[in-house]
Amino acid sequence: MKISQLTLIGLSAGLLFGAPDARERLDAAADTMTEILSAPDKGIPQDLLQKAECLVVVPGLKKGAFIVGAKYGKGFMLCRKAGGGWSAPAAVRVEGGSVGFQIGGSETDVVLLVMNQGGAKKLLQSKFTVGADANAALGPVGRDSSAETDAQMHAEILTYSRSRGIFAGVSLDGATLRPDEDWNKELYGKPMSNRDIVLGDTPVPQPATRLINVLNKYSSRKG
Repeated sequence: MKISQLTLIGLSAGLLFGAPDARERLDAAADTMTEILSAPDKGIPQDLLQKAECLVVVPGLKKGAFIVGAKYGKGFMLCRKAGGGWSAPAAVRVEGGSVGFQIGGSETDVVLLVMNQGGAKKLLQSKFTVGADANAALGPVGRDSSAETDAQMHAEILTYSRSRGIFAGVSLDGATLRPDEDWNKELYGKPMSNRDIVLGDTPVPQPATRLINVLNKYSSRKG
């Protein structure tokens, strides 16, 4: 019995922590944002995306486990540059979980819109917890944000998810974001902090070009 339980836990760990490299994940992030932004009636409202100071995209956040439920994923954060376009991407890890008996697993694309500079500064901390370090709300879905509630209008972060083709606002309270220093080094060839990447003049690495082009196409702004 103990061997079986250890086997299940091992399989679960493989599900949660097996991940492609940074370049493959950037391609997945570009695919995610292309599909979401090309369907305005079912995606992120264009005006909200235009207003966002930073964005986090985590393609294929893994969740579900045997014995202990958990969430784990890797993705990228980008922030606005002075000209209104998007910065080079900085790598992040998303972790969060709940203790309890859960069997099964799924992958969910997650997007966070950071709506003001206060939220952006908090996101650049060494450890950031959604809902604790910044006020978060489920993001509205559709062509515009006219359906925003009062909570959404005053939230520092709007949170979204897409699973099996269904895109909707989702609660991510308790999920923790941390910089992924290994992936930053892989992308930029040297150790770099997330703050230096998104707030500096860091050139966009070639693997991130498609993601930047997608975001600039749908949400660049003149500044």
